Amino acid sequence: MKIPSHVHTCSIILVLPSLLLTFLNPAIAEKNGVDIYSLTVDSRVSSRFAHTVITSQVVNKADAVQQATFQMELPRKAFITNFSMVIDGVTYPATVKEKAAAQEQYSMAVSRGESAGLIKATGRKMEEFQVSVSVAPATKVTFELVYEELLRRHLGVYELLLKVRPQQLVKHLQMDIHIFEPQGISFLETESTFITNELVDALTTSKNSTKAHIRFKPTLSQQQKSPDQQDTILDGNFIVRYDVNRTHSGNSIQIENGYFVHYFAPEGLPTMPKNVVFVIDKSGSMSGRKIRQTREALIKILSDLNPKDQFNLIVFSEEANLWNPLLVPASEENVNKAKSYAASIQARGGTNINDAVLVAVQLLQNSNQAELLSSGSISLIILLTDGDPTVGETNRTQIQKNVQEAIGSQYSLFCLGFGFDVSYAFLEKLALDNGGLARRIYEDSDSALQLQDFYEEVANPLLTEVAFEYPSNAVEEVTQNNFHLFFRGSEMVVAGKLRDQSPDVLFSKVRGQMHTENITFQAESSTAEQEGLFQSPKYIFHNFMERLWAYLTIQQLLEKTVSASDDKSKALKTRALNLSLSYNFVTPLTSMVITKPEGQEQSQVADKPAEDRASNFPSSFGAVALGVPGNYRQSGHLSQLSHHSRFYPHPNVERLRDTSHRRGCLNPGLFLFLLLETTTIAPSPDFSTCSRNCVAVPASGQVPAIILPLRGPSGDRLCVDISHSQGPMDLLSDPGRGLEVTGQYKRQKAGFFWVEVTYKNPQVQIHVSPEHVVVTRNQRRSAYKWKETLFSVLPGLEMTMDKTGLLLLSGPDKVTIGLSSQNDPGKGLLLLLRDTDHFSSQVSGTLGQFYQDVLWEPPAAADDSRRMLRVQGKDYSATRELRLDHHGGTEISCWSVEL
Repeated sequence: MKIPSHVHTCSIILVLPSLLLTFLNPAIAEKNGVDIYSLTVDSRVSSRFAHTVITSQVVNKADAVQQATFQMELPRKAFITNFSMVIDGVTYPATVKEKAAAQEQYSMAVSRGESAGLIKATGRKMEEFQVSVSVAPATKVTFELVYEELLRRHLGVYELLLKVRPQQLVKHLQMDIHIFEPQGISFLETESTFITNELVDALTTSKNSTKAHIRFKPTLSQQQKSPDQQDTILDGNFIVRYDVNRTHSGNSIQIENGYFVHYFAPEGLPTMPKNVVFVIDKSGSMSGRKIRQTREALIKILSDLNPKDQFNLIVFSEEANLWNPLLVPASEENVNKAKSYAASIQARGGTNINDAVLVAVQLLQNSNQAELLSSGSISLIILLTDGDPTVGETNRTQIQKNVQEAIGSQYSLFCLGFGFDVSYAFLEKLALDNGGLARRIYEDSDSALQLQDFYEEVANPLLTEVAFEYPSNAVEEVTQNNFHLFFRGSEMVVAGKLRDQSPDVLFSKVRGQMHTENITFQAESSTAEQEGLFQSPKYIFHNFMERLWAYLTIQQLLEKTVSASDDKSKALKTRALNLSLSYNFVTPLTSMVITKPEGQEQSQVADKPAEDRASNFPSSFGAVALGVPGNYRQSGHLSQLSHHSRFYPHPNVERLRDTSHRRGCLNPGLFLFLLLETTTIAPSPDFSTCSRNCVAVPASGQVPAIILPLRGPSGDRLCVDISHSQGPMDLLSDPGRGLEVTGQYKRQKAGFFWVEVTYKNPQVQIHVSPEHVVVTRNQRRSAYKWKETLFSVLPGLEMTMDKTGLLLLSGPDKVTIGLSSQNDPGKGLLLLLRDTDHFSSQVSGTLGQFYQDVLWEPPAAADDSRRMLRVQGKDYSATRELRLDHHGGTEISCWSVEL
């Protein structure tokens, strides 16, 4: 199936909830009579606002009471709006109360030894919700959870991420995603970490100009790992990415039931030049992986600077050290010097945040006085730290005051908190006080990529001082309508309430400052025309725009409390609380009280966790699950719940590994097998047939060489010695197919240090290293760890990866390129090719040249062990040699050539 498509933050994260029963092994569960017979997700996205309903039905077929825990993950930015349980036809609803009002119930539950806190942070973007209930014999229980969230545009896309892990086979399992965008859907793509060929038919999609419907409905047999196993294969992520059509002005005003939402993302504006100062913490706590990843990210970010930009580096511990006295242009020479400096940063000493930021401010002021800051440019300070201030001024409040006074609204400060030891609340206020924002960088193997992703967000400022204006006789109230900066790939959203007697047409002006001039965008929208758009019950939920306005208002009120005075903060919280209660939102100011049948724990309280140090430690999935019986905990099965994902192989991958090893195609020698036969491959061939049109780079050996079985004299092979290759190589270049493959081979790693595959259509770049697979599309970067199962469908390109670490890139009329990791972390990457008959006549490169005609000179009469060959006009001297097949232990006769 092909899905028409084009997606770190516009995301909605869903999870098919798991019911943690007495036993999760399906065979044992069936024996004990407990069964999840229905599990559904219905998500409706109306103009970026998502309303998601998760329903799970369970029946206890046993003769004894069984206890179950409804458990799921949802986005941190989402607000739960409803939860209920239906037990034997009786509904037990939850209610949303002011946190203080719910505190007494919470305290009583804790005093009884009950687990009262039902929501907790669990990962970078998610929160875990769970509630337990005792299920009587022959009793049916229905759980229903509802939450809502506004999708944010991030690097040009909206993203819906569904986490699928039912933990057992489910008779009726279905996900429906309905998307309605009046502006029109410009592209749509899907990606999954668990779908294989057997599951493709369970996924269907339909799309017209404004609507899309994606359904995933696997049968019981499709859910099974294999016919002889009762375990489910469904365990991983399912992602839908999309964007919408836009006019040149980027304005879209939509109206429904007396409320409006104004989306603004103009196209075609030039990027404003920026002055950026990187302030890098090199204190002792940054030693080890943190500082290595920071150096790696900084070097990559420096490469991405625009030549029109100016920049400087400040590193600090007890003292702040400037790389250069003033800002310097981002010329190739300056960037290379800065990279060398960044590569030498070492971690040691304390943390003097106050002086570091003040030095950055003074640097910008000195550069301004020296007339180095061009008119209309944007000045950014990007602070990265992993700890609290320990040297110099250590009072956080005083530091915030010092920095705000020094900046004086002239520059924007962005704060990146590395890891969990940092005081995120301190950094958040520091950033919000000074026109920026704060982000947490999670300490993980991809921390360097997280830093690069953040820079991508702010790398292209398009407008500054953006103001939305509406007629006072038409609009009664609006959300935030003044913004300091607008970046490419993002979107500004303003929602409001119309007056009762507002005009039939709503007019708006959006004013902003570009690099060299001021600009005004005008927009208008007819109330009558707009009202007719939102009438489809399949795609629209009731009063969604009013709820969108309330959601956005609450989010912004809570954000303002961070930097407001005590009195102002109290007033903001009061208003946010009233809106939360009016619209039944579980926010940081409210709690959800969950009532249970008489005789069980009478109530449990769900509190939304705050973004703070203690609440953001990653927690094992189900580690504090409610209602999990002791025998389940003691059985050892609970440890399985800490696996956020278990992955299963793409079809034929195991056969590929086993067969190719037996045939010597994927052997542990340092050879690259290239078969230049052009036999046509049948549709969807078994990839295990490495005897045709296949390339493999084995893992280890004595001599780095490329072995090429060639057309010509029977049995002739060419061994190309690459041991002297230095730096990046142009491995394949095929303009006729829009394909380029570059890479760098490392003899000591017995493989490639990195490989980069670039497609012209679709425009996708895949950078592969022994650590990560990084996919870049439309300025959006997605990183995957090796052995994460992946199934991605883009127009004209499929990307799959299996749990053994084999990445395949294929598509209609495209050569299939494979890259494989090795179990030894010290080894490099292996390269595979298939369907090489799809190369065009324009193919070239270190490997590609051998897919052109290879001309052999007749052997010399006196010595038939030496021959000459000509490849694309180049002559090579070839010597007949025996090379060892390090996997099979046999010797291979070939013609040896050194490049």
